[in-house]
Amino acid sequence: MDEKIAVIGAGVIGCAVALALAREGRHVTLFDRGEPGTAGASFGNVGHIAAELVQPLPSRQLLFGFCKELFAFGGPLQIPLRRLPGFAPWALRFARAAFRREANTQHLAPLVRPATRAFENLLRELRCMHLMRSHGHAQVWFGSHAARRAAAERAEMTRLGIDVADMLPEALASVARSAHAATVAGMHFPHSGHVVDPLEIVRAFARAAIDRGARFEQEEVREVRTAGDRITVSTTTGNLIFDGAVVCAGAWSAPLFAAFGLRAPLEAAHGYHLELAAQHAHVDAPLVYMDQKVLVTPMTGRLRASSFMEFSGLESTPDPRKPARLRGMLQKLGYRCDDDAPSWRGARPVLPDYLPGIGRAPGGPRLFYAVGHQHIGLTLAPVTGDLIADLVAGRAPRHDIAAFDLTRFGAARPAKASA
Repeated sequence: MDEKIAVIGAGVIGCAVALALAREGRHVTLFDRGEPGTAGASFGNVGHIAAELVQPLPSRQLLFGFCKELFAFGGPLQIPLRRLPGFAPWALRFARAAFRREANTQHLAPLVRPATRAFENLLRELRCMHLMRSHGHAQVWFGSHAARRAAAERAEMTRLGIDVADMLPEALASVARSAHAATVAGMHFPHSGHVVDPLEIVRAFARAAIDRGARFEQEEVREVRTAGDRITVSTTTGNLIFDGAVVCAGAWSAPLFAAFGLRAPLEAAHGYHLELAAQHAHVDAPLVYMDQKVLVTPMTGRLRASSFMEFSGLESTPDPRKPARLRGMLQKLGYRCDDDAPSWRGARPVLPDYLPGIGRAPGGPRLFYAVGHQHIGLTLAPVTGDLIADLVAGRAPRHDIAAFDLTRFGAARPAKASA
């Protein structure tokens, strides 16, 4: 097959797409300004394969409880005042999506539910099963409200068809003892999973794509435009012509759609993590502290703890208060967290309705996209690769992706096409 396809962005989504296309015999060139998995959110992923997150984030409950989520009041969310005027249109779209949550769940759930099995199948094919644990995950609450909140969460998950079970008593007791909590409630989700090193997952996908004929170019892509019925990809060193291109550049994707009349209102939801060297995990699975909005995942040789949603703009600098607060929360939960524990900050790409953008640009040139996977990029990577492979091959996608078309956000003014 002589078709040449550019894949722009070598995070977990881009590398999964490159692998899916190379597996079908296409000549793939994968572009990124950094080595695969290092330049965006994939490096710092907390590793949870979240097969239970079938509901997009926007909800009426979140809107009505907005204030208590703010960083200033101890919550995980920060929107700096300087950003409010520019952020307002995105926030309005988010609010509107909160009233379409049930319908949006119907669109998202078919991609999310099979995520653990899809990951297992792909890693088994790549002989990399050592990078994954299919041990589910746990959620816990503390205090007098713990049982009530756990019961409400269990009822909602049951309504959505998500299997839940009781945590093992010894695991629950270990969590309570570590946090010096008199009262704790929790539950176990048996059908999720986690990876033990997100960067190694991206490298495995990239290596497998290269083994199947793909090429990796460490170049920054500055522009994508039409060239007759083909695609020109402009990098820092020159222009290259392809039969098609797939934009998977995360939070940096929106400008690459300028020539195609697509609008992608992406925001960068910065998250933070801390690495905790060699210490005990209460369960060999991700553990979500629901009151604190903290997720702790056991990984190779360490634990990784993550929190926060900071909408400070793509080019903003890290806020030292956040790793400091996360460190304090972890210490209260009973973890050893030294002042020099390695920290990281990365930009999750989010669209206001918290549905991904997966599809093809309208018109003749074959521009495809897989963007805006919010907090579940790792979760959806294998299925997204398969969906893009379907689109590039001209097959009917194996899932209905009409709701993920970026034209739902209206058209942008297309740039003038080049010859």
